[in-house]
Amino acid sequence: MTWTWIETTEQDRWHERDAPGSGATSPDGVRLTGERQQTLRGFGGCFNELGYLPLAALPQKAQDEALRDLFDPATCNFGFNRTPVGANDFAATWYSYDETPGDYDLEHFSVEHDEQTLLPFIRGAQRFQPDMELFASPWSPPTWMKSPAVYNHGRLIQTPQNLEAYAHYLVAYIKAYAERGVHIDQLHVQNEVFADQKFPSCRWSAEELRVFIRDHLGPLVTREGLDTQVFLGTLNGPEDSSFGPGPTMLIDNYNRFVDYILLDPRARSYIAGIGYQWAGQGAIARTHESWPEIEIVQTESECGDGANTWEYAEYVFHLVQHYLRHGATAYTYWNLILDPTRTSTWGWPQNSMLTIDPEAGTVVRNPEYYVMRHYSQAVRRAAVRLGVTGHLSSTTTVAQNPDGTLAVVVQNPLDRPVSFSFEDPQDTSRSFTAELDPRSFHTFVG
Repeated sequence: MTWTWIETTEQDRWHERDAPGSGATSPDGVRLTGERQQTLRGFGGCFNELGYLPLAALPQKAQDEALRDLFDPATCNFGFNRTPVGANDFAATWYSYDETPGDYDLEHFSVEHDEQTLLPFIRGAQRFQPDMELFASPWSPPTWMKSPAVYNHGRLIQTPQNLEAYAHYLVAYIKAYAERGVHIDQLHVQNEVFADQKFPSCRWSAEELRVFIRDHLGPLVTREGLDTQVFLGTLNGPEDSSFGPGPTMLIDNYNRFVDYILLDPRARSYIAGIGYQWAGQGAIARTHESWPEIEIVQTESECGDGANTWEYAEYVFHLVQHYLRHGATAYTYWNLILDPTRTSTWGWPQNSMLTIDPEAGTVVRNPEYYVMRHYSQAVRRAAVRLGVTGHLSSTTTVAQNPDGTLAVVVQNPLDRPVSFSFEDPQDTSRSFTAELDPRSFHTFVG
């Protein structure tokens, strides 16, 4: 069998190597166990307003090249992507789709704001990825539905009238996007339910989520005949305890939060899956063990500090490995594009796949672009992750694509070369050995 081998080092990005040697002669590497694990949706990123603005400032040809870099199946192949419901912390301004106080009938509801930024961004991606899947999550409900009535912290007012109106608000969003040619495949009820933030946010308790999904959102989505799946996400936790200097922090126990909701049969009947991000990485293993029948997706990669270093790219590779090894069917990057001078609306410079300088007209592929591409170009939608064992299994993902090809994605995290082997006991012609350069990423397809 002939394998295609792509390598990325800090000095030499996306370099095609000669085919690896046949036979698994190295003692280090991985061996297939014969176990078939989760079916993968794929990889993607989030459509943010502050990413679209520098893209839109480029000439059309340059815009197309940047979008091709991210979404074309021959490049990064981002086919499972995220979009905010209203404003997030990388919106140009904070807004919702209905800021008329007391408008429980949503007479003033409109997504027209998104025609300036998010919708053209998504449509641009659809030209290169026409069958892409999209999930959505709100960062904040309309302010008049909250206490206090602000975007950047607070909670949804828990009255039946308000809860029903908010369910209709989310369904109206799904319908309005569908009318504009954008299908929402999954709705995650709230971004980061555990945190009051300096940016649009809203905290929810387990009881509040249980009641809202069970009695309002779930039944309404069903009555309306929508095929959008409701996900319990995006969860930035829970953690069981907190340590360090300062006063003791009381943080929700996993079982008192996640299991509290899922052990309600009526609520569970409306929940298609769970989305985890940030501190949720500490809970994903417990969910996968306790609820193996529930789909889990990773919903937001950690965002760095804007320096876009090689070291942080290595950390992101570790994050992808962690989520996939614990059952996630998808991994979602955060900022697809940023201007080099931009920060979040509250001052946090962050990493991105591409850095676009609209004044200079330049587009830079950052290290994390290559990390994600090593996975997303080779591992196709509906690929099945295969079980592996061996000394380098913690840094290796193997997936079988629908066409039968195998994708082997591996990192050498060491400061010296490593002799790596791959062995398929059922088909020895697929076995190979390769010398991995120090601190490098690799994809083998065969």
